[in-house]
Amino acid sequence: GRRPARVRRVWHGAQQATAAWVAGRTYGLLDGPATLGGGPSTGSGPLAGPADFPFALLPATAAAVVFCLVLTVLDGGILAAAERRPAATAWRGLLSASLTPHCVHGLAGLMMAVMWRSPYGPPAALLVLLPMYISCWVFAQYHRESAAHQATIRALVQAVDIKDRYTRGHSERVGQASTMIARELGMTEDRLETVRIAGILHDVGKLGVPTRLLRKDGPLTPQERRIIELHPEYGHEMVRGIGFLGEARSAILHHHERVDGSGYPYGLTGEQIPVLARVVAVADAFDAMTSTRSYSRARPVPVALAELERCAGAQFDPSMVRALVDAIGRTGWHPVVTSDEDLQVIPAGAADPGPPVPGPVLAPGSAPGPAPGPRPSNLPGMPEQGSRTAAPAPQPGRVPAVPGPAGGSGPDADAGGAGG
Repeated sequence: GRRPARVRRVWHGAQQATAAWVAGRTYGLLDGPATLGGGPSTGSGPLAGPADFPFALLPATAAAVVFCLVLTVLDGGILAAAERRPAATAWRGLLSASLTPHCVHGLAGLMMAVMWRSPYGPPAALLVLLPMYISCWVFAQYHRESAAHQATIRALVQAVDIKDRYTRGHSERVGQASTMIARELGMTEDRLETVRIAGILHDVGKLGVPTRLLRKDGPLTPQERRIIELHPEYGHEMVRGIGFLGEARSAILHHHERVDGSGYPYGLTGEQIPVLARVVAVADAFDAMTSTRSYSRARPVPVALAELERCAGAQFDPSMVRALVDAIGRTGWHPVVTSDEDLQVIPAGAADPGPPVPGPVLAPGSAPGPAPGPRPSNLPGMPEQGSRTAAPAPQPGRVPAVPGPAGGSGPDADAGGAGG
């Protein structure tokens, strides 16, 4: 709304003003004005003496670094306080991200000041504006390209939501949970963005699956199941030519693989499965269990986490499961919402009520259907995406990827794997 936007603007303005004041004080203490020939030195700073351009670089550089340090401290502090992140995680990467652009622009400003006071006067200083203009143009192009990338992602996600109305908002929540896992694992900011995109686009291949299968109210036939299980490969082909997705493409292809090798499309095991795919698999299954679907009511968050832990080592990478448990234990689960959903903030120990849907909240083992087999393979109560009542029995030669207690065994959200 407008109020949060105003608060953000006030915060950013105060942040910039504070950083500028501290940087200015630093510049003055180091006799920066004197090094530019702005007057006699006060003699109070370590650089006091005759005006000289090489000496002018030192206080200016120090001021730029201090400016970035203040921004980093304030940004990291607000992240640590608002999201309850560990200090090391909150501040990681912030300084390096701001240091280069601020130093470059600060030194460009210094060059303008030096040339302004040179014998050539203001006209010479204007020459500095050309590289600064080019720099601003490059940054503007980068931001426009980034905005185009985000628009592409939003369009694909909206298309999936329209095609499969039962999982509206699922993609954004998987992206959010994937980011929580990746941040807990200590991934860099660039990789956090990649894993977020991978989570958001993990089900884009459903655009290639017939709508009648995604919305089918009865059990899927073996042939229909095989068609739905093609959606990771469809998705990979759809995004193959989108260069900016990078590593996210492999996560889209492999997010239904299982660490014990019973997943699809290639039956990869353990470390053979790309790291981001293992992250998305856990996030996908978690959101499927904690979201109300047509075939089941949302599970409480603790129940979903317990089920993920039960299936760790067979279906999921234990380190990814532990990362999600730790992240939610510290910050709770605050799912993102679409425009037609109501915000629900779920503390770590509370149940996710979900939209009002008749029927009791299912706990592990309480869903109808065959009892779980000896090896966890699908999340309880999670029939495949296309099956709105009960999933078919396991087919010879292939482990079904979706049935939970309603179809067989462990945590999965759609027609063939952990994910919705």
